[in-house]
Amino acid sequence: MPHEIALFDALVPCLFPAFLVSVVLQVALDWILGWCGVYQHIWHPPLFRLSCFICIFGLSGLLVLR
Repeated sequence: MPHEIALFDALVPCLFPAFLVSVVLQVALDWILGWCGVYQHIWHPPLFRLSCFICIFGLSGLLVLR
């Protein structure tokens, strides 16, 4: 697997597409959890959002680098 991807004649890391997908999934998850009212029961919502993003990005990174 290549370590870089050519994107408009610029080399970007192979985890960059996984990062973009993770951001989109995190925004969707954040919207769903906010709509359901889950954040009212969480002590520190920004910390919870960050931990969810790290989990999503870690899983997608493992899938990409597999």
